[in-house]
Amino acid sequence: MTRFRLLVSEALHSIRANISTTVAAMMTVFIGMFLLGICIALGSWMVSWSDHTKKEIVVHVYFCAAETCAKPATAANKAQTLVRINEVKAQHLIKSFRYVSKEEAWVDMQKNNPDLTRGLKTNPLPDAYKIVPMRGEVAGKIASLLKNPPLKGVQDVKYNKKVSERVLKVAKVIEFSFALMVLILLVASTALIANTIRLSIFSRRREIEVMKLVGATNWFVRLPFMIEGLICGFGGALLAVILLSITKVVAMPALHLDFNAGSDVHAWPFALTSSLMILTGLVLGAIGTGVTLRRFLQV
Repeated sequence: MTRFRLLVSEALHSIRANISTTVAAMMTVFIGMFLLGICIALGSWMVSWSDHTKKEIVVHVYFCAAETCAKPATAANKAQTLVRINEVKAQHLIKSFRYVSKEEAWVDMQKNNPDLTRGLKTNPLPDAYKIVPMRGEVAGKIASLLKNPPLKGVQDVKYNKKVSERVLKVAKVIEFSFALMVLILLVASTALIANTIRLSIFSRRREIEVMKLVGATNWFVRLPFMIEGLICGFGGALLAVILLSITKVVAMPALHLDFNAGSDVHAWPFALTSSLMILTGLVLGAIGTGVTLRRFLQV
């Protein structure tokens, strides 16, 4: 405990003695963590939006109707189709499915697209199964399994292939961009913090050499600097959290942004984002100091 107090006091003494470089390091962490917080908020929202969009990818199994086919689907045909769907679901490809009668489909069409039903005297919609894939990526495989071999009484198995492929491609780009931006910010922040702290360590290189020559271990020399880095990292990250919270409360409502996304589309909770920012600031402060100090320990 006495040694720990000594290390902390040395770190605080170093901060007071090198206040300019300490403030520079803290501001570096502040800028990096603020940008990281914005990146996490926007990136997690975009990933959530892409997940929501992928959930809208569904597969429809349309049965032959009397209005369009010479041989309408029978109860036996529908039972056979249900067996096939359950076989595909057993492969963990289908999340859920339900039978939609032509009457139910007509009511939904009148409610959601009244212009399309206006003027029609009869209901041209067929009975169908609406299938929700476990993941949007497997919609094509589900459709292929239900088409081959062909099912009697089934007119067609459809999913919007072009839109689905476009949605999945955009989702992959969003997820990759989110990961890449976070990685770039972490690497850049570590490099900036290391360069800033290097100025403080360079001004005290003689002190480090003397400590090494009188028998101090590498960790005894390193720990006060790492504690200093932790304090700088925590202070900078805390400032970034405060600014981000002000931005969230003041700036966002003033912009009146309305993305018209689903109710399940949202960014990560602010408490989680803040915790990640502070934890990252601490880690980067410690790593930046430890990496920078290594060359000065070779006495």
